[in-house]
Amino acid sequence: MSYLLYADDHEQMRLMVRDLLEASGHEVALAPDGPAALAQLRAREPDLLILDVAMPGMSGFDVCRAVKGNPMTARVPVLMLTAESDIEAKVEGFDAGADDYLAKPFDPRELRARVNALVRLVRREGDRNPTSGLPGSRAIDDELARRAERGHPFAVCYLDVDHFKPFNDVFGFAVADAVIRDAGTVLQECVTATGGVLGPDGDFAGHIGGDDFLLVTTPARAEGLVREAQRAFRKLVERRVGAEVSAHGRFTGLDRQGTLREFPLATLTAVVLLVDAARWRSSVDLGVRAADAKRRAKATGAGTILVERL
Repeated sequence: MSYLLYADDHEQMRLMVRDLLEASGHEVALAPDGPAALAQLRAREPDLLILDVAMPGMSGFDVCRAVKGNPMTARVPVLMLTAESDIEAKVEGFDAGADDYLAKPFDPRELRARVNALVRLVRREGDRNPTSGLPGSRAIDDELARRAERGHPFAVCYLDVDHFKPFNDVFGFAVADAVIRDAGTVLQECVTATGGVLGPDGDFAGHIGGDDFLLVTTPARAEGLVREAQRAFRKLVERRVGAEVSAHGRFTGLDRQGTLREFPLATLTAVVLLVDAARWRSSVDLGVRAADAKRRAKATGAGTILVERL
């Protein structure tokens, strides 16, 4: 049985969708607005989040951005339901991070089919990322909980590729995909290159999703491991783009506003969170802090390493 969370400010629609999906064998929780949906998600993570777009105060787009902006909840698939069927509304939904989109009025059979497809997807990819081969989000959750239960301080290193979208646009999907795929091997090699070992009593490397990666290690090893990861990742990128681009160290592409400008060749911004196990709350709480720290690190500049104590 899958656990679904559905947010809609119209009670009749909430009850109709709940009855439809419960009849298909799912457990369904309901939220009347965006803040309530986020509160319920923090209490129990759903296998799928279904959002109505036009909710007062906090739209479905806003909720989706909040969920996808937290690296520890970004894996939750989001299905948007809305009366808007034009292409602009769909683009905004996908830009907010939605995984699928269904316009009202919808055929109940299509809703069931889309829900089942998204649930199958998250189950298939939850334990190991299919691109990098690294443990995925659910395995990361288990690892963090295990570390906290041991009661010893540990460090969570959150790694994000700088300017990955323009890099993908300029060099193409094949190169960008190869970089993400090879990053899995590179990060594991970094552990051994810095004198560590992978395993229950050593370090851990995981792939949150997209261009976000995670290393778990001891506080004493964290900064050295991150610097080695930055160095090795840069070498990986240089191999993929060739000597001429590597020598220049920059490339020209479009930013999110559509302005042509130069970007540094793909680097890693890193946030190192030093965790006191006695103060551990949850991986979701850590994700909120990591996302905030990442924003501040990126504002400092590409390749920044920001260290904070929790």
